[in-house]
Amino acid sequence: MTDADITADTAAAAATAPSATDAPVAVVTGASSGIGAAAARRLAAAGYHVVATARRKDRIEALAAEIEAAGHRATAYVLDVTDRAAVDAFAAGLDRFPAVNVLVNNAGGALGADPVATGDPDEWRRMYETNVIGTLHVTQALLPALTASGDGTVLVLSSTAGLATYEGGAGYVAAKHGAHVLAETLRLEIVGTPVRVIEIAPGMVKTEEFSTTRFHGDTEKAAKVYAGVAEPLTAEDVADTITWAVTRPSHVNVDLLVLRPRAQASNTKVHREL
Repeated sequence: MTDADITADTAAAAATAPSATDAPVAVVTGASSGIGAAAARRLAAAGYHVVATARRKDRIEALAAEIEAAGHRATAYVLDVTDRAAVDAFAAGLDRFPAVNVLVNNAGGALGADPVATGDPDEWRRMYETNVIGTLHVTQALLPALTASGDGTVLVLSSTAGLATYEGGAGYVAAKHGAHVLAETLRLEIVGTPVRVIEIAPGMVKTEEFSTTRFHGDTEKAAKVYAGVAEPLTAEDVADTITWAVTRPSHVNVDLLVLRPRAQASNTKVHREL
């Protein structure tokens, strides 16, 4: 699906003022950069009023302004998904909209690449708090509104790390396995309700912050992750897939979609031209 395809199908819906409430609403967590920001842009172009959340106020306000300047709809909301009281207050404030239709649980990330023997427990704890507990907080808080919409979607952005392990990745792998199981279990528990549960599991995605954050600002080490890989996935590739999945007909549920660049056959098998 291209930008032109999305825009052509939804130009009329997207052209109204950002304050209008007739558009379906999509909440995107972790929208300050990377996949979250790209998903917010694509969903807005697809006709959604995007509520972009993240901890960095300047980033999401700039993103919302950019989306609105393009003729679409967006609202910025500063939110730390690990703070349950803040999440509950955010959910309560969404009653300004007639319905909440889509939740994209994107907030998360990786910290460190140490073996189990020397891994930092604090980093493991932080990864679990953002990738799993944060997803739990927002899903629990928004599930009543998604159900009340009559046609809701919960999307969990996990990772191929949630499906298979690799050396030096146990902390992140454990967290993403948790996110994967959360989505899988929720789907079982709410079957028969008007809410779909979609999981998108990307492999190697090159964004401006993911690996740099993982390696504590070491840009040289971060660059080695992608060394020799001609075309790793981009944030826009994943955003395209998210938008495609949530815009399928209501009876179609994309349970699990694994997304990798052609050069990557598994978490540990990558073709590099060095």
